[in-house]
Amino acid sequence: MRLVFAGTPDAAVPSLRLLADGPHEIVAVITRADAPLGRKRILTPSPVAQAAAALGLPIIKANRLDEAVTAEIAALGADLGVIVAYGGLVREPLLSTPRLGWINLHFSLLPRWRGAAPVQRALIAGDATTGADVFQLVPALDAGDVFGRIERPITEADTAASLLAELAESGGALLARVVDELADGSAVAVPQQGEPTAAAKLGIDDARLHWAEPAASVFQRYQGVTAEPGAFTLIDGARFKLHELRHARDAAALPPGHIRSVDGHVLVGTASTPLELLRVQPAGKTPMSAADWWRGIAAEEVIAE
Repeated sequence: MRLVFAGTPDAAVPSLRLLADGPHEIVAVITRADAPLGRKRILTPSPVAQAAAALGLPIIKANRLDEAVTAEIAALGADLGVIVAYGGLVREPLLSTPRLGWINLHFSLLPRWRGAAPVQRALIAGDATTGADVFQLVPALDAGDVFGRIERPITEADTAASLLAELAESGGALLARVVDELADGSAVAVPQQGEPTAAAKLGIDDARLHWAEPAASVFQRYQGVTAEPGAFTLIDGARFKLHELRHARDAAALPPGHIRSVDGHVLVGTASTPLELLRVQPAGKTPMSAADWWRGIAAEEVIAE
């Protein structure tokens, strides 16, 4: 088949590469325009744009799929549109422009966590399982019938960054399989079952940890906001980033937000059991081990807000 691929971030790159290695022809790759990155704000192509260029694929850079982009895509005579985290909406008439419409790889078990941040929201909510779906794109957000699904349990070792990287690979393989099934006519889609939940994009307020909550809730939020936007608390009114945490083992309770060194472990209290700080970043400093930070401040106790 002739494919149009739309995607932007790193999470879309494995899908693009797998499809490029397959039997189908990618006639265009749509991605968002170059964006300023880093302290010097240098205009940088998206990860998908960089991957497409390395593969020698034609690239369309657009932040909106407007009439001009729709006409450009329509002229390509594509059989199928494939979208993975592009970052923009596909509306009519573009939605119906490829012969078979569009399919979407989404990193959740639909209809749970429709929207922009499904992996992050699943972790924050403490879901036991997650996965990825490939579904038919329809006008309603993430509401189309599902062609294929993968599932896996969520563990304490997962963060949003690590889990999304894993699902990008396994989900890419699922997507390639569905494309093959659509090509040979064996694909079967089933309606979504269950109550939809919304996965709104994360803001900086979502990343602040609240020590008055039980340890499980605090840790789940840390998982969901790592590495972006990045878990933090306030110490003396300044943002104190928390790059790595874990549940403390066999530790006595501490008052919520109170940080102490106990038997060589830097612990912070919650509404239940303490959490252990492993890697932190004080304001104006580079990331460091919590043990090094604690030795440097030489305090008996610090209060995090």
